[in-house]
Amino acid sequence: MPPIENKNSRLVYSTEHGRTCPDCKKNLDRCTCRKSSVPDAGDGIVTVGRSTKGRKGKGVTVVSGISLDDGELKRVAKTLKQKCGSGGTVKAGSIEIQGDHREVLLAELKGMGYVVRRSGG
Repeated sequence: MPPIENKNSRLVYSTEHGRTCPDCKKNLDRCTCRKSSVPDAGDGIVTVGRSTKGRKGKGVTVVSGISLDDGELKRVAKTLKQKCGSGGTVKAGSIEIQGDHREVLLAELKGMGYVVRRSGG
């Protein structure tokens, strides 16, 4: 006898499939619909600012607005980290450098040919 389906019930939680993409219904690591090889062009202005949010008061310099793919963005981040003599990472399309290095990064990015603006105070 087949199971009776109740039209008023809905699934609230299930561990059957794990994390899946809402568009293609594949696992997030196998999803191809969200991965774009060409990032958004944006306005062409690179912003350099300082942030402490979510870092227990520790400051980082955030560089955002560089429209490059992940590999090229990591290469630029490596160059900037070496110029500052500091650590950092690439997160969500922006580069985070540990410490307050806004002036150094402004000069270096202008030297690379980017239109750069300082954000924040």
